[in-house]
Amino acid sequence: MTEFHLLTNITVALVAAFLGGVIARRLGLPTIVGYLLAGIVIGPFTPGFVGDVGAISELAEIGIIFLMFGVGLHFSLRDLWVVRDIALPGAVLQMALITALGFALTQWWGWSPDASLIFGLAISIASTVVLLRALEDRGLLNTIHGRVAVGWLVVEDIVSVGILVFLRAFGEGGDSLLQTTLLTLVKAGIFVGLMLLIGTRFIPWLFVRMAFTESRELFILTVIVVALGTAFAASEFFGVSLALGAFLAGITISESTTSYQVGADVLPFREVFSILFFVSVGMLVNPMYLVTNAWQVLAVTALVVIAKPILTALLAFVFPYPARTALIVGAGRSQIGEFSFLLGTSALSLRLLNSDQYSLILACAVLSIIANPLVFRAVQPTENWLKRHPALWKRLDRHGPAPASPEHLDNHVVIVGYGRVGHHVVDVLEHLKIPRLVVDATAERVAELDKMGVPTLFGDAANSEVLKHASLPHARALVVTVPDEATAEVVVASARKIAPELPIIARAGTQAGVLRLAEMGAQDVIHPELEGGLEIVRHTLLRLGLPPLQVQQYTDIVRRDHYDVEISSTDEYSLLEQLLYAFRGMEIVWHEVGSNSALINQTVATAGIRDQTGASIIAIKRGDDIFANPKSAFRFQSGDIIGIIGDGPQVVAAKQFLQEKEMVSQSK
Repeated sequence: MTEFHLLTNITVALVAAFLGGVIARRLGLPTIVGYLLAGIVIGPFTPGFVGDVGAISELAEIGIIFLMFGVGLHFSLRDLWVVRDIALPGAVLQMALITALGFALTQWWGWSPDASLIFGLAISIASTVVLLRALEDRGLLNTIHGRVAVGWLVVEDIVSVGILVFLRAFGEGGDSLLQTTLLTLVKAGIFVGLMLLIGTRFIPWLFVRMAFTESRELFILTVIVVALGTAFAASEFFGVSLALGAFLAGITISESTTSYQVGADVLPFREVFSILFFVSVGMLVNPMYLVTNAWQVLAVTALVVIAKPILTALLAFVFPYPARTALIVGAGRSQIGEFSFLLGTSALSLRLLNSDQYSLILACAVLSIIANPLVFRAVQPTENWLKRHPALWKRLDRHGPAPASPEHLDNHVVIVGYGRVGHHVVDVLEHLKIPRLVVDATAERVAELDKMGVPTLFGDAANSEVLKHASLPHARALVVTVPDEATAEVVVASARKIAPELPIIARAGTQAGVLRLAEMGAQDVIHPELEGGLEIVRHTLLRLGLPPLQVQQYTDIVRRDHYDVEISSTDEYSLLEQLLYAFRGMEIVWHEVGSNSALINQTVATAGIRDQTGASIIAIKRGDDIFANPKSAFRFQSGDIIGIIGDGPQVVAAKQFLQEKEMVSQSK
């Protein structure tokens, strides 16, 4: 079994994480809690199977790389700039104050200054994963409150990356501290400069070239090579952390056209290896230490869950934002997570922390993540309580309405697939001046659309991570034109989950697919082959002289019945009876009033069409207006188009009567 040592550890770690994640979700907790507890179960401090901490930790390094690559990939300087007035000073002040509190508390316990500083920094940083999940679950992510919370988080992430750069210098200690710090700064500066000057041009260009190869596996391989290769190069040649290298690799493509697809492709790797990272973190925890030092665990947890959100909210109240923004930002800071683990594991490897001190950070993380949903639930009651004290609420909410949010797509139509059908839809919407967004995974098509100035998303829409960026909740409709039925089904199901009320028009390849797409939430499903047959029926009925309105209604009912050609519904029977009645004798004809017609200025009553022929006027079209069942006082004008209904002889008589009116005027 020696040759399967690594495979055994990976399998046991993932199985334990799976069970822990399932139990956590059943209890309504974030899955991270389950992964951490799974690590404790297979760790060296608990009975039963003991995982190889070294092997799993090495795999966890890959998790750190993909985690930081994802953070950089979703880093938006534009979003941060919009809320810079609160996010920059607020985050820095909050981190400084919480670090000071953590430092003071642990100094009281007799820790070393280095350990106290690392500990304070670790508990000052909130979890990216937990915060984003909490904002999404409560529909706050795209509000001004959510944008401020995310901007605040981005500042924390940037500061954390900087701290990771300095950790090596702190680990050296002694007389060489200043020299090591300067050398680290110089190396990091050179690396950052190269990435910003060269990487921001080369890496996006590389992804675009790989996209044009139309090889999905080659594109995914490029994602992995860039993430791992950049991180390795950063560590090996510049002496900076793997985390910083991966973070900058993500930033270089964050604003490129391929960024959403890169994010979607890296997601499975990020999730799997991040799970191993969280498991490896849990394996370092000694449960007995937590039990014997329960009062310390509770004290630190209270600092993070109670003091930290209150202090954050008080800081946010100072800035010109609504009071609710301050409460939500405060609630979002009431936990610690992956960056705390990164700082802790780095400090542990550099002997700046011991295993017991690191266990305290982890215990606080688990308890604070469990408590975070409760803190968010307390936001509304807290706001209600403050409003019951008008003087206090007026002082806290004195800044008035929130600043405007960044622009986003709104009232647009999303078209998935830019083939022949999608091309036609885009052209029609362009002519009608309706905003549209095209999602396509073919680089040539995206390049063509970019030249035309059409907003695009490059990526596979079957991946919900790509579809999330299409602003579906604000769209007018979604049109799925991709020929692959399986892809269409995934897109429709994902879209229905993201935007439950969104009208969806989808294309199906089989009649069974029509039914499945309808069940998944598509209101209108079009089957090209069956649609062709239905068009033949429609044209046949029209050529037989049947009324166009009833013919159109019949075809619409067949589509609504998912192209079931058997006449089974009440609506189908009713319309066919109307068509049958029309076929037995009723006809509709249209006549245009000439410029010299004798009908001009005559009223419907004085024209005497019904009196002379027995046919009735059912409508008159004048320009863009249609007058149904015009009254007897309605006067005819040149260019009017008159709609007349009657049986065969009546219609013939009406035609002859109207032609005579035209001829009489011409003879005069």
